[in-house]
Amino acid sequence: MAQLEEILRPPERELPPYPPKFIFLASGEKMVVRQASREDIPALLRAVRPLTEVERDFYDIVAARTYAELLGWQRYRVRDEYCLVGLIDGLLVGLVNGRSLSPRVGVSYHTIAMRRGVRVGAHLFASKMEYHIEHLGQKEVYVVAESPIGFRRWMIEYGLEKRPQVHHELGGVMSWALTPELYFAAKERLVVGERPVPQDLMDTAAEITVLEEEVLVRQVTGRKVR
Repeated sequence: MAQLEEILRPPERELPPYPPKFIFLASGEKMVVRQASREDIPALLRAVRPLTEVERDFYDIVAARTYAELLGWQRYRVRDEYCLVGLIDGLLVGLVNGRSLSPRVGVSYHTIAMRRGVRVGAHLFASKMEYHIEHLGQKEVYVVAESPIGFRRWMIEYGLEKRPQVHHELGGVMSWALTPELYFAAKERLVVGERPVPQDLMDTAAEITVLEEEVLVRQVTGRKVR
């Protein structure tokens, strides 16, 4: 059995760490952005699962796919995946994930905001692009969107380049690409955050807490859970 598991598991590269930072949100709160570990995955799965029933703004398909991606990471069935989380006093307010396809190319998976109205998703997506371009040193990041909000936030805000010849792992429409030139042109406008994170603030982000299902669903939809 152990020998078969060795065959089923993809090889893993040790990716460069994402240095944590904190962002002042429009609400005045401080959101810590840090890299998630495999030990964090059970909490992330608990947070994502209820959103698979939320049709608003395509949360259902984004959450379902993210759940599978996180589970694949936990079960060692995806290669070179990472996840960044946004935390306010330890409370999970959003996450982004993706993977390194090669030393030159990154793949953006998904962005989920569990707190709306203060650009949590936009800030986390920017952090994800920062990771690919500045810390992984990649030359292109392939991106697709499943919702109109995503298209406006990613393709239009960053002026992404079309890559009709590239089949994205998520399927659907053609890929779009972020290059270092596009990233650095948008960085001053879209990529924010301060480093280093003060230790007392970093301590609040050590463990992830998750909202109760009813509160989480109400927060992203404005309605009660069924």
